[in-house]
Amino acid sequence: MISPQEQLLIIKKGVHMMVDEDELLAKLEKSVATNKPLNIKLGLDPSAPDIHLGHSVVLRKMRQMQDLGHNITIIIGDFTGKIGDPSGKAKGRNALTEEQVQANAKTYCDQIFKILDIDKTEVVRNSEWLAKLTFEDVVRLAGKTTVARILERDDFKSRYENQTPIGLHEFFYPLMQGYDSVHLKADVELGGTDQTFNILFGRTMQKSFDMEAQIAIFMPLLEGLDGKEKMSKSLGNYIGIDEPAEVMFKKTMEVPDELIIRYFELVTDVHPREVDAIKAELEAGANPRDIKLRLAETITSLYHCPEDVEKAKKFFETAFSKKEIPDEIPQIKIGKPSITLMELSELLIKEGFVPSKSELIRLVNQSGVQLNEEKISTTDIELKSGDNLRIGKKKFVQIVE
Repeated sequence: MISPQEQLLIIKKGVHMMVDEDELLAKLEKSVATNKPLNIKLGLDPSAPDIHLGHSVVLRKMRQMQDLGHNITIIIGDFTGKIGDPSGKAKGRNALTEEQVQANAKTYCDQIFKILDIDKTEVVRNSEWLAKLTFEDVVRLAGKTTVARILERDDFKSRYENQTPIGLHEFFYPLMQGYDSVHLKADVELGGTDQTFNILFGRTMQKSFDMEAQIAIFMPLLEGLDGKEKMSKSLGNYIGIDEPAEVMFKKTMEVPDELIIRYFELVTDVHPREVDAIKAELEAGANPRDIKLRLAETITSLYHCPEDVEKAKKFFETAFSKKEIPDEIPQIKIGKPSITLMELSELLIKEGFVPSKSELIRLVNQSGVQLNEEKISTTDIELKSGDNLRIGKKKFVQIVE
């Protein structure tokens, strides 16, 4: 097993905050000495099932710890999802129906194993234990904290001070997430910075059950391709983990130069010492474009086979470096001989070629869309199987029946 110090170095890469590092080192030392893996926990609230690189930040850290030999448990919050975590919201989040929870949970599982090792991951649903609690159990659980403690959470505090209603059931969300840690005897829990209160509350809950407190590891939010806002599908600044290799490679090349190292740290498995070496290259005057090509290859190779990565690289170099139409471009199947551009917009949005219909219309109005290398001026134009679209300067797609 890798030494505790080397494990700590890998685990710390890209971490925003850890509570606390000395405790984690002690747990790692005990793990190595006893040859007993740590129990690592990640809770997923199945409210938005489409995963992009922003969501992958925490999952990628889980994979790194998995590769270090530790046990990974993914909790699908099917029970807590019916309540809805209002974290960061000015009002409570709408609860999900049973059907929504189950559908989203299945989509989550289909996607997370593009990152995690399915053979080394345990997936559980917290309804397995939370649904079995009696009302007496819940009352005893509630007795382990105070209203004052719950109101320390920023969104609850703000809503209380602004006299915005808080449902009593909302107080039970951190209580139940904390009980998840008790039930699983978690050694470590990971999450984003928006989960700070809930994860730290898990430490409190474990202590109230006379258990050793879990380590809390918080990963930062990833900026999107605009370099400013958090990565989001609604903002169109995202890289989806299900996108074709050509699209993923091309989008990664759009990452702002100042975020190259941050992306290496947060969405790749590159060793911290290698990241330091890359940073030194940039500081010594290396061309950011050359480093970004390595980043694009690294990220794309995490989700695609070597052959597709090589094709994506050649596609990028042909289309965007030499400004030629590449021999092989992504295809969209329309299932019929022809289709109007506006009718095609739904598929273009789904495949990540445009973020919205309004953006497509804007590009057309500004002569930013070409059909077979001829600028078009209307979305009512008819497209036939075999036609090539250039959307903006960098996106190509071929229409096929």
